[in-house]
Amino acid sequence: MEVKSRHHLRSDEITAIREAVADHLGVDIDGDTFEFVEFVDAGYELVLVDGDPAVFYVDDDEPFLTVRGANDFDPETGVVTVDAGAISFVSDGADVMRPGIVEADPEIRESDLVVVAEETHGKVLAVGRALVDGDEMVGDSGKVVESIHHVGDDLYEFSV
Repeated sequence: MEVKSRHHLRSDEITAIREAVADHLGVDIDGDTFEFVEFVDAGYELVLVDGDPAVFYVDDDEPFLTVRGANDFDPETGVVTVDAGAISFVSDGADVMRPGIVEADPEIRESDLVVVAEETHGKVLAVGRALVDGDEMVGDSGKVVESIHHVGDDLYEFSV
């Protein structure tokens, strides 16, 4: 991924990012430096918090934690938890299917961005878009979360 531009964010931009992530995931992003990174060939922009890729923009205007950011800041809301059988699929970028889900935040609404975590250690494996409300996610069949970003993809592997 080729970097097109990189610059420090103003305090009002940092506040907007922190508030958006707090609303979605119930976490406060704490950091000393916030840098915006735009890529030549990627469909998203990235925010480095203290040099780590913690936030990315989904659909150009929706800041959300990256997988690495979610593992650093531990989301309290917007979490979908999958069982051990789903880990390899979700980690490879597969969409999340109902049979693999053991729990989902009931406050999740269709089209919300969510983090997908594994049941045993609570590590985040992916970020996706909910296709149904949280209280409808546990069940026997059907796709319920569309994967957007996952462990091992270009965004996850990005480093400065």
